[in-house]
Amino acid sequence: MASTIHHDERIANMTFATVFPLYLLKVEKKGRTKDELYEVIEWLTGYDEHVLNKLIQEKATFKTFFQHATLHSNAHLITGLICGYRVEEITNTLTQQVRYLDKLVDELAKGKKMEKILRNANVL
Repeated sequence: MASTIHHDERIANMTFATVFPLYLLKVEKKGRTKDELYEVIEWLTGYDEHVLNKLIQEKATFKTFFQHATLHSNAHLITGLICGYRVEEITNTLTQQVRYLDKLVDELAKGKKMEKILRNANVL
């Protein structure tokens, strides 16, 4: 990805609280649920609903959000296009992590099965 320092800084300084309602609106418009969104975010970051709500209240930036996250060991399997860029080719780590999240939300909204979104993790 031919990103710029400005682009990466802008993403780092965006708050999760600003983006989360947009994620929720996107998935609910397509018939998915808030619980499914939480499940996807928890898979990627290790954050449960309680921690996510705390980060939203604190207006944590994406930089803070991902600094404290424990990325799933299969996160590297998230590939494909998001916002015109190949996720696997993004060189800035934080920008790539944010785009991982964007990609998972996009897949959820497009109706993919949960086991595919979670990269074949054991889903009950």
